[in-house]
Amino acid sequence: MSPTSKRKVLIVSPHFPPINAPDHQRVRMSLPYMEEFGWEAHVLTVRPDCVEGIQDPILSKTIPPQIPITYTGALPVQQTRRVGMSSLGLRCLPYLFRAGDRLLRQQKFDLIYFSTTVFLTMWLGSIWYRRFKIPYVLDFQDPWLSDYYKQTGTQPPGGRFKYGFAQLQAKLLEPKALSPVAHVISVSPAYPKTLQQRYPHLKPKQFTVLPFGAPEPDFSALSSLNIQQRIFDPNDGKRHWVYVGRGGYDMALAVRSLFLGIQSHRRQNPEIWQSVQLHFVGTSYAPGNLAIKTIEPIAQELGIADLVTEHPHRIPYFEALQVLVDSDAIVLIGSDDPDYTASKLYPCILARKPILAIFHHQSSVVDILHCCQAGQAVTFTSKQEPQDLLSQVITKLNWLLSIDKGFQPDTDWSAFQPYTAREMAHKQCAIFDQCLTTAG
Repeated sequence: MSPTSKRKVLIVSPHFPPINAPDHQRVRMSLPYMEEFGWEAHVLTVRPDCVEGIQDPILSKTIPPQIPITYTGALPVQQTRRVGMSSLGLRCLPYLFRAGDRLLRQQKFDLIYFSTTVFLTMWLGSIWYRRFKIPYVLDFQDPWLSDYYKQTGTQPPGGRFKYGFAQLQAKLLEPKALSPVAHVISVSPAYPKTLQQRYPHLKPKQFTVLPFGAPEPDFSALSSLNIQQRIFDPNDGKRHWVYVGRGGYDMALAVRSLFLGIQSHRRQNPEIWQSVQLHFVGTSYAPGNLAIKTIEPIAQELGIADLVTEHPHRIPYFEALQVLVDSDAIVLIGSDDPDYTASKLYPCILARKPILAIFHHQSSVVDILHCCQAGQAVTFTSKQEPQDLLSQVITKLNWLLSIDKGFQPDTDWSAFQPYTAREMAHKQCAIFDQCLTTAG
């Protein structure tokens, strides 16, 4: 495609490097390839000083320097928290609207793309469509409107009042955002089914299930960055098993199953476990002393607290990758929600360490892990209890404990190829092309 035929997309992503947030991963990984597939990107985001979260300056270096970025402000969280409003969506919405409105008036854009879990900003797509008739794409990385916590009775993130208020916004604004949408991208195959049931005017051809791309360039750069992770000493002679990612009450079944298996195995083989340490890193999204441990209490209850350390605070992205690379094995913990798809699977595979995953049998993680021969999985159904998985878990623990330090799985990299960042960016840009064809 010649340079003159490139199309222009405005990407709305309130979390963006140097902020270390998983919901900009899709954008960050696809930006280096968009021009190759005929698209010029312009990013609209919020200034890092207005966003709560860890700043990771190295992340900014992964953004191609030619990509224009427009930063907006937001209401100061120190002031809005006094009235119980710390949500970035509420704080940044008027600023994002004004900046986007100005960009759309001043420049010619062919498409608007929202890739974020700051769902409130997706509402702007319908407003701008009415004003400028520019088609827009919504990328659902999590459900916006959901009855999961009500159905399961589990504690929602941030507490019931805060979550209830967010769900009230979703009831009001999700229908508006999805009314004239051109296309919906989703990381989970369950979201399109739910949204089509909720909004019958949306057709199956308007949905694409697209996982995040695997961050191969990040692992290529890691060795030259000389990152020192502070979670454990890889040279202390112990076996360090790690989990990097969020915790939460919806993961209690998987965590309890793992710990119950360890408890049972250690009773029979106490000497083996003297050298094993498990580290759970970045399990809470909450900042500072608001972070709550959800893993260690289960370990204490089951009498294996001496083996388990939980680091609830998020750490810089590349340090998290180094934790995976320095480990002896990686544990992947899944939600009891069958719709949950863990994008963190790909970095775990790229770390070239043995992987033990405990996931709902319907999760795509199970299929991908099996297809790529990158690890082993314990699977469960929504009706099972931790005790039901005990024999499965013990079998996998025996496998993991039998592996020598330094072991690398014989991963099928040709099977992994469809999940690379470049391939996902190619599919993403094909969706953009399709939107313009349909709109035309």
